[in-house]
Order: sequence, then structure tokens, then C-alpha cells
Amino acid sequence: MTFKESKEEVVERLKTNSLNGLTQQEAKNRLHLNGYNEFEEQKKETLLQKSFHHLTEITSIILMIAAAIAGYVAVTQGSGWAKVFVILSIVIINVVVAVYQESKSEAALEALKRLNTNTTTVIRDGKKSRIKANELVSGDIAEFNSGDIITADCQLLETNSLQVDEASLTGESEPVLKNENFRSQDNSPIGDRFDWVFSGTLVTNGRGRAVVVKTAMNTEMGNIAKLLNETEKLKTPLQIKLAQLSKRLSLIALLAAIAVFLIGIFIHNHSTPDMLLIGISLGVAAVPETLPIIVTMILSRGVFNMVKKNTIIRKIPAIETIGNTSVICSDKTGTLTQNKMKIQQIWIESGEPTYSTEEFSEEEMKTLVLLTVCSNATIEVDEEQNEKVVGDPTELAIIRLLHKKGLTRVEAEREFPRVEELPFDSKRKLMTTLHLLENGNHLVVTKGAFDRIPVNWKTEEQRIKALAIHDEFASKALRVIAIATKKLSAYPEVINEETLETNLEFLGLIGMIDPPREESKEAVKQAKDAGIKTVMITGDHKLTAQAIAKEIGILEDEKSELVVTGLELSKMSDDELKEKIKNISVYARVSPQDKIRIVQAWQSKGEVVAMTGDGVNDAPALKAADVGVAMGITGTEVSKNASDMIITDDNFATIVSAIKEGRTSFDNIRKTIYFLLSVNFAQIFIMLAGVTLGWGAPLTAVQILMVNVIADGIPGFFLSFEKSERGVMKRLPLRKDSGVFADGLGFKIFQRSLNFVIIVLLGFFLGANAPEIGSRELGVSMAFIVMSISSALNIFNIRSKDSILVTGLLENKKLFLGTLTSVFLTVLIMFVPILRQTFEVIPLNRFQWFIVTILGISPILVNEIQKFIESRYKIG
Repeated sequence: MTFKESKEEVVERLKTNSLNGLTQQEAKNRLHLNGYNEFEEQKKETLLQKSFHHLTEITSIILMIAAAIAGYVAVTQGSGWAKVFVILSIVIINVVVAVYQESKSEAALEALKRLNTNTTTVIRDGKKSRIKANELVSGDIAEFNSGDIITADCQLLETNSLQVDEASLTGESEPVLKNENFRSQDNSPIGDRFDWVFSGTLVTNGRGRAVVVKTAMNTEMGNIAKLLNETEKLKTPLQIKLAQLSKRLSLIALLAAIAVFLIGIFIHNHSTPDMLLIGISLGVAAVPETLPIIVTMILSRGVFNMVKKNTIIRKIPAIETIGNTSVICSDKTGTLTQNKMKIQQIWIESGEPTYSTEEFSEEEMKTLVLLTVCSNATIEVDEEQNEKVVGDPTELAIIRLLHKKGLTRVEAEREFPRVEELPFDSKRKLMTTLHLLENGNHLVVTKGAFDRIPVNWKTEEQRIKALAIHDEFASKALRVIAIATKKLSAYPEVINEETLETNLEFLGLIGMIDPPREESKEAVKQAKDAGIKTVMITGDHKLTAQAIAKEIGILEDEKSELVVTGLELSKMSDDELKEKIKNISVYARVSPQDKIRIVQAWQSKGEVVAMTGDGVNDAPALKAADVGVAMGITGTEVSKNASDMIITDDNFATIVSAIKEGRTSFDNIRKTIYFLLSVNFAQIFIMLAGVTLGWGAPLTAVQILMVNVIADGIPGFFLSFEKSERGVMKRLPLRKDSGVFADGLGFKIFQRSLNFVIIVLLGFFLGANAPEIGSRELGVSMAFIVMSISSALNIFNIRSKDSILVTGLLENKKLFLGTLTSVFLTVLIMFVPILRQTFEVIPLNRFQWFIVTILGISPILVNEIQKFIESRYKIG
């Protein structure tokens, strides 16, 4: 089909009757052939599939292999089952946490289905009846009245002042006036198909009759459902980086294990079981067992903090992703703007344009009063100053301004009581009311489109001046409404267009717009300071979008920054779009498919994209984006369920707060990686060095698990309580394609690991070669204590770039107490016989305790010296 078809051609093609509709039997046959008017569901992953997915991750595989080897050694040697139990417990805990933190199955398609569970009036066999919306078929003749939800895509046959709210599809705040005689073109955007109505939209005024053309997945709403089904949710940057990290660690561990095994067997003649046990230790050392749990705690803490800042996180990984956002693709209406039409200027013929914030003259006030009495909107304000509004947004703007000027609608109507009305009509684009004056005469008031209002111009100069003011308002992207009046000495015998809407006297114009939120300009500036580009994507007209973008700072340089319409975008290939994407700041009159193209073009440049929106039309792009941000107040259920996070106050500025919290969470995750991997890498090279030097394993598998889970795990848990670093919103975001060791983190981990390797091997050497009492058991015990204490205290090096003398030990009291607890538990092992036996250590004397204490705190001293030198260097 084509949209250029006339209504008669559509009726003929669908083999239906525009008056009597389909027969019941034909409708039943079509329903059987084409199916119900419902959306298809996307197949969801089961709990078992999710669990299996996490069990097949490289970290889980390594630990399970280690558990299997430990089980084999335990069977052959008759002991060592504790290792198997501990390792498998870690695997189970990690899988449970991973499945728990995953988002619940998205309900976006369910919400879309609920839009189609309404009833619709149809004509079948020449009789009207109400049927379930899912029983509609192509060829049905449907009727719509004010308040009805349209449940299929239809070609209009007849209209009477029919206005439809299409914001859920197009993002436009204004209801669209429909006209069955309009002829759409094939390339017309949804918002410009005035002879069509679409599934999921709402009738706000008038009535209409239409032929159903498309149902279910063939509708525009169905296309969105398809996009939701087809759009793959990309892995978050954190998930990608942690997956890369796991692979690298696994490779290092595998190479180290092979090297250790070969060295032990062929050079030092160790037994195979001994070397298998060392292999287990290397496998355990390679896996940061507490990393998933600590990351989850940090993200959960971020969720808690964001709730206090009007942000609800639906998918936990979105916290760290929003922190790395480099591009915000924002809807205009209700997000950057107030979604509330507001009169900006008024002009009466005898004066110059006046801003609505200025004091009005007597004539201007009278014009505003006449505009009010020629309106049907109402605004009621309760004791808590909450508005209850009914009516067209344009008329609501008039009433609001009247209230601000100190008058009410009741007072206006008392001065000009209405006696008759010609309702707004799509053909006339006018509304006219007749009012009784005190002297018994009558006053006709007409408001509407400037080019349609039937004015009897006094002079050509008057018309030219009015046209110039109209064009001036329009150039500012204002919606222009004209008003004209005439007096009648007697009540007209006939109330119609001929008697009322002729020979009117022109009064003036008003210009209105959906204004930006007060916070938007500052929020856009803060985003720019943080290295984030804000892009406006709207279904509104180009001039309107351009004006708003200029005002809030999105569009600063029109020579280098482009404003592109959906039609222009459709003519660009994907390669052209990718080439121009960084120079396009505003998109107007776009479709859902366009929004996905824009998001994916930015993603192809390695950018982390946040997409904000509130309509059904935004849902696929919300899902495709790295972070989908839905509006909590004006957002549809579909957009919320397709999003990763919801802004409960619909305020663009709230996103900036969310980004700051996200950056803090991401910083704390990087600190966790720094903290844990410094120890993990050190453990691998300690084992490799020990075997290579012929010392055997300086640490056992159970000791390594204790260090990773207790000595490191407990302090690491409290990194989630760390506050933002200085200048967190003054730095550029990390690129999506940057590795986990970006920004110098890899070198820092290497430095810290080398430090651990040196002091732990030194502790082992001093214990194994101590005069008279030296033994391998003593060396292992001293190495274990040095590793445990130094890795726990390392948290104070990691938690801030500043010196401990600046940040203080007690700024994060929970972290301080957690570190003391881990040190206490480590020391406790050395004094409780059953724990010594479990962890394969022996008691130390005072001198040995002194040595391990000095070695354990030495990394702090080294790091403080390094920070001092770096600070002096920067100052210099």
C-alpha cells in the first residue's frame, strides 16, 4: 500500500463498505486468516539458562577446574576436602549474586500489549457495536470519540473537529488536527499524516470515522514492538571490561600454571600431586573471588544514593554506565522543556509586542480576557497549589496567563457571558463565541490561525504590519494565534459562519511556546564541562527545536553545528550519518527508527550513549542506548519498562546529578579492581617465583582464598561508602573502547603487585632461613601474614589519590573498622590451634611478628612517599 491512496481507494482495496462495514462472517474469516490485533512477545531467558550462562563464564570455569583437581588430590591422598568445599562455595555464591543482580525480564512488550486491550466501536452488517480491540481486522469501519484510545492504524473517512494526541508516537506536545481530505505522501513523517490515525494514540476532541488498514505488528506501534524484539541490549562497559579482565587473568594463570608445572616436574623433581596442588593455588590466585560481590555492593549503594536524587535505577549496571556517558540524546518535550505551553508575547494593533512578563496595558488585558472567554479549557488549583487541567494546551496557556495577571476565568465570563459557540473546526481552524454585552448588544469573538481569520482590514498597511509581526513571532518558533471581534446590535437569526465569522475587526496576536525548564541551561553547561555532548532529538518542528536548542545552549555555533530533520536524515546512508554525527546537535521530526540510527551511529564512534524519553516512540532507542533514561511523570509505561533508569521529577538537570553519582560508583569500582588485582597478580607471581627458585609454594590454596575473601574482601566491601573525588565532574569520561587498565591503572597495579611480591617473598625467605628455627612451614606462615596484613592495609593507599594525612583514616569509618576486622581475623588465625591447622601455619615469636608487621605496613609508607613526590611535582 501507499499513503498517497485516497480514502475511496483504500476502501476499495480492502473490499469493505464505508457505510455498512464488513459482515460478521467476513470479519471472522479475516481474524482467522490474519490473527488477533496483538503484539508478539519476545522469548525470555529462563532462570536455569541464566544460571548456566554464569557458570560458563571464565572465572567460574577456572574455580570449578580447581575444585575438580582438589577433589582428585583429596581422593588420592585421603584428605583435603576443605579446599573443594571452599572453592565450590565461592562458585555458588558468585552465580547467585550474578543472577540476582540481573534485571528482571523487561515488561516493555507487555505494556505495549496492554495498550491494545481496549474496546472499539465498529460498524458490521450496518450496525454499531463495541468489540475487543484485539478482534479488529483490516477493513473494519471504526468510529472514535473524544477520550477514545485508537487501537489500529486507520485511514480517516470522516471527521468533525477531530484532534488526536500523538505524543506517544511523535513526541509532539500539541494534539494534531485531523482532516480526512488531506493526502499524505509516502515519505510523510507520522506527525504529518493528517488523514490517518494510529494505534496507541488518544482522541482529545471531536469525533471521526475511519477504515482499519493495519493491525497488530503491522501498525506503527507494532513496528516499535518489532524494534524492541530485534534490538539487542548491548553489554555495559563494565560488563565488557570485566569479561576482558577475566580472560586476561585466565591466560596469565594458565601460562603461569604450565610454567610452574614444567619447572616443578622437570627441574626440581616435585611429585605430580604436589604440582597439581600448586596448580589449584594458581587457579584460585587468578580469580578475584569477591570482585562481583563488591561491585554489586557499590552499585547497590549507588541505587540508594540516586533514589534520594529523584532517580530510580531499574538495571543496576546502568549506574556505572551513566557515569561514563559521553553523549546524552535527549527528547525535547517534557524533558528539556516544561511540556506546558506558555504565552511569550502579545501584540495589539495599537502598540508594539509586549512580553508576557511585562505589565499589560488596559487594551492588552482586555484582549487576554476576550481570548479567555473564547476558550473552553479550565484550570483548578487546590489548597496545595496543584493544578487540575482540562482542555487544549493552547487554551490552557491563555488561562494560566490570565491567572498570573490577577484575574480568573469566572471574572472574565461574568464580564462577557457566552450565549453561543461555533466550536473549533479543522477545516476553518477557527473558534468563535457570541457574548452578551451590558447594553444589550452582542460581541463576536473569533480566535485561530492568522491566515484563516476573516478580517476586514481597514488599510493595506494594517494588514502588512500584522503579517510582519506574525512572521516575527513565527521566526522565534512561537505558535501564533490571532484574535478578531465584531459587535452586533441584535441577536442573529441564524448562528453560523456567515453570520458570525465575517467582517471581523482585527485585535491582535499572541505567540506561545513550550518553554525550556529553568534548570536545563545550567544542566547542559555542566554536562559540557564534564565532557558530555547533549543532542536534542524531537518529533517537533525544526524551527521550534532550533529555538529551544539555542536558548539552552545545545546549539551554540550554527556554522559548525547542524539541525537535521527526519526527512533529511532518511536520505543519509549509515556511513554518511556516522561521518556527520559529531556535528549534528538537533534532530527534528524524527521517527523511532531514526532515533535508533542516531544512537547506534554514536555508539559506532566508541561513545557511551544515554537516551532520554517519555513516549512509546522512544522505547526502542531507550533499549538500544547504553543507558535508557525514562521520565517518571510524563513517561509512558512502555518507555519506563524499556529504560535502565527513571528520572522521577522529569528534570533534565537530575541526569547531571545521576552522572556524578555514576562517576563516583565507577571510580569506586576501579578502586576495587585496583585493590583486588594488585593482590591477585602478586599471588600469581609469588607462586611462580617460589617454584622457579626451588622453594615450593610460598602460599597454599586455602591461604590464598583467605586473603582474597577475608583480608581483601572485608575492607573492599566498604569502598561503596567512599565519597566523590575532587573534580569528578571536571574530567572527560572514559571511552567505551578503553580497557579496564586505562588511565594508568595497569601501571599502578603493576607497581603495587611488585611491592607485594618483594615483601611476601622476603617474609618467606626470612622464615625459611631463620637461624636454628628456620623451616618451610615458618616461611609459609610469615609469607601468609605479610600477604594478609599488607593487602588489607593497602585499602588506605587505594581509596584516594590524596595522602592519608589529607583524607584521614576515619573519613570512611566503616572502611576503617572493616580493615581492622580483617587484620584482627588474620592475627586470630595464628593464635587459635584449630585455625592454624586449617590454614596450615605455625606460631610466630615476637621478633618474627616484628618483621611481618614492618613488612606489612611498608606498602603504605612507600605509597605515601610516592604521593608526596607526585604532589610536589605537580605543584612545581
